[in-house]
Amino acid sequence: MKQRHIIIGTSGHIDHGKSAIVKALTGTDPDRLQEEKERGMTIDLGYAFYGDNVAFIDVPGHERFIKNMVAGVTTIDFVMLVVAADDGVMPQTREHLDILQLLGVKRGLVVINKIDLVDPEWLELVESDVRDLIAPTFLRDAPVVRVSA
Repeated sequence: MKQRHIIIGTSGHIDHGKSAIVKALTGTDPDRLQEEKERGMTIDLGYAFYGDNVAFIDVPGHERFIKNMVAGVTTIDFVMLVVAADDGVMPQTREHLDILQLLGVKRGLVVINKIDLVDPEWLELVESDVRDLIAPTFLRDAPVVRVSA
């Protein structure tokens, strides 16, 4: 029997921890360019693998690199929409979700990251905002998980 391969794409606002989550899951830093390391932000698409069957495409969150984000998510099977608990839903969160909808992405989950930086009441507010955001989208029934990467 042939094993299925899955490509998971990250999505979300700049500095919400997309690359950090990929690194935590795979042990591979998807930010490979020297400029990315110096600036502390993803500029080009990054790649990492989890075993033989799961590949991650880490996309930039900065609005100036939106064309790179679009290029990265055109081939994904599943999206991991990342929202930082200390920032909440931000402009690129909304824009990335709109692009995912337009491109016909059908499956994914939402990761609320950096939960160690906020108190429980704030975290509840952020999750409520996230659920309101995804309610009219393909992510309406998706899991919302809380992490700190």
